[in-house]
Amino acid sequence: MSKSYCSLGLMSGTSADGVDASIIQSNGDNEYKVILDRYFKYSQSIYENIHNLKDKIHDSRDLKNLSKQILILEKEITLFHANVVNNIARDFKANIDLIGFHGQTIFHNAKEKISKQLGDGNLLSQLIKKTVIYNFRQNDLKNGGHGAPLTPIFHQLLKEKFKIKEVIFINIGGITNITTLWDDHNMSGTDIGPGMCLIDKWLRQKAKKNYDKDGAIAKSGKVDKIILNQFLENFKEKEKITNNNSVQSFDTKYFNFSFVKDLSLQDGAATLTEFTARIIISALSKADSNKKKIILCGGGRKNKLLVEKLKNKISNIKLIDEYGIDGDFIESQAFAYLAIRSYLKLPISFPKTTGVNKPCTGGIVINN
Repeated sequence: MSKSYCSLGLMSGTSADGVDASIIQSNGDNEYKVILDRYFKYSQSIYENIHNLKDKIHDSRDLKNLSKQILILEKEITLFHANVVNNIARDFKANIDLIGFHGQTIFHNAKEKISKQLGDGNLLSQLIKKTVIYNFRQNDLKNGGHGAPLTPIFHQLLKEKFKIKEVIFINIGGITNITTLWDDHNMSGTDIGPGMCLIDKWLRQKAKKNYDKDGAIAKSGKVDKIILNQFLENFKEKEKITNNNSVQSFDTKYFNFSFVKDLSLQDGAATLTEFTARIIISALSKADSNKKKIILCGGGRKNKLLVEKLKNKISNIKLIDEYGIDGDFIESQAFAYLAIRSYLKLPISFPKTTGVNKPCTGGIVINN
């Protein structure tokens, strides 16, 4: 029997409101047991500093121009993660073998082979005295991939756990990505468009709210059909909606936000929610979704209006929570799993999931 590892995954998504932490027990292959899931909220200052910095970064040149601010915030975020690990370690009596440290994404451009996550793996390892695996995307980019999405191999593990023959995982984070899994272990994945990034940004700018809880603000507004059609045309012109044979990745700044600037808070939220739903529905229709189970993951699954719009068009959608997994912690569990695979030099990305030239391992290992 292959060795089993106790791995702690740390994930902070596009919303940048805090850190999801998950401990799993796994051999990096077919074994998987959830030990702990816990959320740690960022302070308001860290939250604001992340979003203020991201708003200043428009291209890779800004990474150099803002390097001092980036280093200061990176240290602050790393120290926060160290406190998270130490907090968990005080309560968790068993030894944690590995730490999967995703960090906070502030810029992603596959064409330039750049994906910048704030998080100093060396410093974290020194502070917590444990083996840390971080910088998961760079090796994929170096080998011709998009660096995203990295979760499909974990979705494959969930498919086996749930004993499902053919399934589509839809992860609605800041960006929405899709994983399609067949009965013969065939696997594909890609980003398909915006998730919650546009809606969240609209709420931050217009109402100083982090997100639209349950989609309530959007539900009180009216979709502007002219602007919606402009949004859809703009998206189709810039990038053809994905199909089963293509792989793409997006940064949140990819999407033109200017169309809704003159709308009311409610109408803007309604229009952006409808746009997001339309992109997801279009991708699912191209993926022959009626013949497969569809499992919805990510923070976007909590937006009741968005999910209602999806279910009105696609009847066979279930939330991952219905399978006994807390949907808030899929990505932190995934990076705990990817840490083990990276440590064992097993592939975490594949030609049909990121467009990489060949199955590729990833993650820099810092031993302590």
